[in-house]
Amino acid sequence: MAKQKFNISGMTCSACSAHVEKAVNKLEGVKTASVNLLANSMMAEFDENILSKKDIIEAVIQSGYGASLPERSGDKTAAAPQEDLIAQELAAMKRRMIWSFAFLIPLFYISMGHMMGAPLPGFLLGLENAVAFGLTQLLLTLPILYLNDKYFKVGFKTLWNRAPNMDSLIAVGSTAAVLYGVFAIYQMGYGLGRGDMELVGKYHMDLYFESAGMILALITLGKFLETRSKGKTGEAISRLMDLAPKTATVLRDGAEVEIPVEEVLVGDRVVVRPGQSIPVDGVIVEGQSAVDESALTGESLPVDKGPGDKVAAAAINKSGFFTFEASRVGEDTTLAQMIRLVEEASASKAPIAKLADQVAGVFVPVVMGIALIAAIAWLVTGHNATQALTAGVAVLVISCPCALGLATPVAIMVGTGKGAENGILIKSAEALETLHTIDTVVLDKTGTLTQGKPVVTDLITAAGITEEDLLGTAYCLEKPSEHPLAAAIVEEAERRNLRPALVKDFEAVHGRGVRAELGGHVKIGGNRAMMEEAGISLGTWAVQADTLAAQGKTPLYFADEQKRELLGVIAVADTPKPSSKSAVSAFRELGLEVVMLTGDNRRTAEAIGKELGVSQVMAEVLPQDKERKIASLQAEGKKVAMVGDGINDAPALARAEVGLAIGAGTDVAIESADIVLMKSDLMDVAAAVELSRATIRNIKQNLFWAFFYNSLGIPLAAGVFYYALHWQLNPMFAAAAMSLSSVTVVTNALRLRFFKSRFRSETPVEPACNGTCPLELKDKTNQGGNKTMNKTMKIEGMMCAHCTGRVEKALSAIDGVSAVEMSLEGKSATLTLSKDVDNQVLTAAVTEAGYEVVSVQ
Repeated sequence: MAKQKFNISGMTCSACSAHVEKAVNKLEGVKTASVNLLANSMMAEFDENILSKKDIIEAVIQSGYGASLPERSGDKTAAAPQEDLIAQELAAMKRRMIWSFAFLIPLFYISMGHMMGAPLPGFLLGLENAVAFGLTQLLLTLPILYLNDKYFKVGFKTLWNRAPNMDSLIAVGSTAAVLYGVFAIYQMGYGLGRGDMELVGKYHMDLYFESAGMILALITLGKFLETRSKGKTGEAISRLMDLAPKTATVLRDGAEVEIPVEEVLVGDRVVVRPGQSIPVDGVIVEGQSAVDESALTGESLPVDKGPGDKVAAAAINKSGFFTFEASRVGEDTTLAQMIRLVEEASASKAPIAKLADQVAGVFVPVVMGIALIAAIAWLVTGHNATQALTAGVAVLVISCPCALGLATPVAIMVGTGKGAENGILIKSAEALETLHTIDTVVLDKTGTLTQGKPVVTDLITAAGITEEDLLGTAYCLEKPSEHPLAAAIVEEAERRNLRPALVKDFEAVHGRGVRAELGGHVKIGGNRAMMEEAGISLGTWAVQADTLAAQGKTPLYFADEQKRELLGVIAVADTPKPSSKSAVSAFRELGLEVVMLTGDNRRTAEAIGKELGVSQVMAEVLPQDKERKIASLQAEGKKVAMVGDGINDAPALARAEVGLAIGAGTDVAIESADIVLMKSDLMDVAAAVELSRATIRNIKQNLFWAFFYNSLGIPLAAGVFYYALHWQLNPMFAAAAMSLSSVTVVTNALRLRFFKSRFRSETPVEPACNGTCPLELKDKTNQGGNKTMNKTMKIEGMMCAHCTGRVEKALSAIDGVSAVEMSLEGKSATLTLSKDVDNQVLTAAVTEAGYEVVSVQ
């Protein structure tokens, strides 16, 4: 069986995607065909011995849509054409919308203006100018019909293929209004020719060209807003591809040669220097280093690697120099597998079927049947053709899908706008619709539930040693080190304004710790193995260290090697975010099951999960397995929302019904997700679920009102009550009722502007420490707080969550900046400083990141 991705064009709703799936699935030799409406693509699995790719493309074309093969995955420009197509489609839709309204405004003025006393040119006034009055409206309507001819082409084609969709409703309704208008013009011309001014007067007000124009213009506006909200979904794959370096340095005949990464072969010796990305998968044969694999495993700390250890493409060499032997290259690397997972997960995730599209297949033929029956009934009961046509057209006009078409997109538009106001960027209507159905929230640990970087949490000193003595010694030892745990100690020492002394004979012991001469004595710092090798007895210290480790912390021992005396233990951990525990409680209050999924070690993960109240913890899960874990939950019948921030979360984010990315996370995670939390606050996930439920409730109300008007109006228009009550709805009142239904729908949707989540706190949430808070937070609790300083920077040029993430990263790297709070809406950054930092230093960091500082206060 072969798997092949196809680009599909011409789809506008879920009825379209369902029809394409049906057309391909019925072909002999096709095992499965899954259409992704959002990505305009289809993934098909078929037997190449029975069926060819050309046969599948032909089947799609025969069903009324376009199909083509995508660019080759190895082509670096493959992502560009798809992005260009989306941009071109959006630009064309915007032009159609603007020009449609440019013709609709004068059309409405001419057709309705005189009813409100607005002046009209003399050649359009009076019954004697009735034909000119009608022709002018027709001429203004024709450009709107031409601009929006796509609805007619697709609508009538799908109707012909007995698979009507929303385009069919639009095409039938607007065509009926135009044809009736043309019929009315002929009637007025006939009346003027015979001097029958009563006939002229009857049809003078029965021109419904503005109804056709309004239907097309408003539906195009809704489609434009809906398309624009989809976001740049195609960028996720290209960003994943950009993670691996384009070249690799290999050893050929004893010399280093730089070659394109595509030319690396299995067995090649590859050289990697500090700061470089690893180009392919392999095994280290010489050298050692700390390798940052967070992009692949989610492990927040770099992993020590030496000869015999495996390394993977896209991981970053943080410190040492090493050579490795390539074992997996090209499409076989871990990164390539991640890219394939994102592609397949995205293609298999079909969008939720809209209620309006579900009834379209029944609604359209039923309405047309009622209109035909009504017209025939009037004829056979002895009435003239005019009365019969009036009844038939009135039925079609009142059934115009304006309210039906607006019921979903207007509520979605208001809902997504309200989400943006609250820092919740919803990238597609499908995501907002699907979110209300979820019953399980899967949370990544590193960077999502936790801060994403290690900090000092505990200082335990030996008798006669103060905290400053212990931290000062650790500061001096770790200052020359490049290890991330060392960076946490250095940051804590500098926060306390400690000054390092010079050390001699510094040595970084791989997999153990550091050693240096300080004050005439050899001091060491590192793990338990280093202490044991130095002959230092741990005694009860080992128990305390085990207690710290059980809390998810990493204990580091510091000792005087010459005296064989332990100075104390410093615990370092990646601590939970302040709002994490409250967010987990909020999820449970919403009736959601909470699962923590992480690539981190089990002991740390379970400690964090217990502290936050997470019921289920899945630890030591690789990227491929993360996606499989989501799939297994779905196989159990659960609707899953995945919340993550790292590149390693991308496949899982794509596989889940709804993927939510932390705004301060990686670009790939953000692009793979359906929803982005711009404030990086987990409480916004609960708010997003609430907003989704409110929006879907609003959509159902809108659909009720849309169908209520049709259900009430169709019998009136058909003349059901004519003989009993002499009630018959003519096309003019039918159009008015149709307009009223649209007004009702829009007004109801606007109520969403007053939505307010009960889970959004107006004040910062205090963290639930339970022994794992950063040390600075404990100082605030136990000592009344250290003296801090705040500064606010006004910054221009920030346009999205990516921008705020870059600025936050640049400012957080400055010595003395202990916290940064970004505001995209306020175009500002609020800094908490542990010591005075010069404004020029702050400004230079933001400017280097690519943004302009307006002021610093």
